Amino acid sequence: MNITVDKQPECTATLSAVIPAEKVQSERKSIVTAFGSQAKIPGFRPGKTPTSVIEKRFANDIKQELESRLISAACSEAMKQDEDLKVLNFKNPETLDHADDGTFSFVMPMILAPSFDLPDYKGIEIKIPSTDASDEEVQREIDGVAERYAEYNDIDDRAVKADDIAVIDFSSTLDGEPLEQALGESAGILSGKEDYWIQIKEEAFLPGFTKQLEGSSCGDKLEVKSTVGDDFPVDKLHGKEIIFDVTIKGIKEQTLPEVNDAFVAETLQFGEDKTLDDLKELISEQISQQKKQQAEEAKVNQIVENLLAKVDFELPEEMVAAEAQGSADDMVARGAQAGMSDDDIATQQAEIIAAAQVQARNNLKTNFILQEVAQAENIEVNDAEVLQRINAMAKQQKKPAKTLIKEMQRSGRISSLKSSILIGKAIDFLIENAKVEDAEVEAEVADA
Repeated sequence: MNITVDKQPECTATLSAVIPAEKVQSERKSIVTAFGSQAKIPGFRPGKTPTSVIEKRFANDIKQELESRLISAACSEAMKQDEDLKVLNFKNPETLDHADDGTFSFVMPMILAPSFDLPDYKGIEIKIPSTDASDEEVQREIDGVAERYAEYNDIDDRAVKADDIAVIDFSSTLDGEPLEQALGESAGILSGKEDYWIQIKEEAFLPGFTKQLEGSSCGDKLEVKSTVGDDFPVDKLHGKEIIFDVTIKGIKEQTLPEVNDAFVAETLQFGEDKTLDDLKELISEQISQQKKQQAEEAKVNQIVENLLAKVDFELPEEMVAAEAQGSADDMVARGAQAGMSDDDIATQQAEIIAAAQVQARNNLKTNFILQEVAQAENIEVNDAEVLQRINAMAKQQKKPAKTLIKEMQRSGRISSLKSSILIGKAIDFLIENAKVEDAEVEAEVADA
């Protein structure tokens, strides 16, 4: 069997094979015999049908089976000859040729896994912040509880001051045109609102907006100017001055309840024997739990960032395209859930595609690196682990595990689930072997 593999850029290759006549004839004879033993042809007893009849009756089926077996054998042989040949996908043959001398040849494109040397992956330095809840964080949550039970009283005898709630109508312009017209796309809340409640705090809206409302009274109409900062999500507005026409329709004073033992027990109905300290303890535990989850995510992110920075390699462009499409679809779905209109999404299509491309490449690079780590460390996934994950998924989806297994088998998702578990185990290994430092402790040492 004469086999050559021509490796090309972007993780592609071409397999060319010429299979000798003896191999072709032997394989063909085996196939014809198998057909003959199973065929039911009128006038002949099973297994007694002449070979010439079998070959004529099942000519196309025999040819297809023969080609399939020969191609499969050649692919297996190619991988035996080159142990470093990691094929992700054997594509359909470009040519198939049955020569007059009995030989069979074909040319087949292949998609290969990237080839690269693993960087040092043990002892990666990662920094995580403290997972303890600070007194300030707990107090912010307590303040938030108080605000949810606040009372708002109408004020008629004075002007707007700090911490008030102003009820306003407003519209906006940019360079003399209505904002959305000048921008060429939706501007969301910046375009204008009626009966909009805004608290007179600097962080409540655009820089300087609420400060300019102070001192105004009900019925006042005023022009408010604000320059959009670089942290605003619409890039086109960065550094632009927007002019707002504002009408003060009402002023409300916020009265916060005192969060004490009685408030906790009665208003929050936290329990007759519960106190403010109990509420603070619960909030502290919740904050700490959130921060622990964020810390675990930070570990993974820092591990991945470290590996991506250390090694670079080509990726299969077909896989990049498929992954990018999936990422773009997810971004569009999240945008729609967040309230973006179809026009908004269409306007940002170029940005969405570019971001999806970057994310797709990083995702694929990460997966290939982690798979190599798993192989280097002999990390494997057994059937019990796969079944355990499927049982958990079935419980979450509220369906029998056997039903979910059949669905996943039909859609070919078992292998992808196994790969996901493997990558997770590789990440766990890297975290276990990382150098974890407390970022806040390090900062204190540096300041000292």
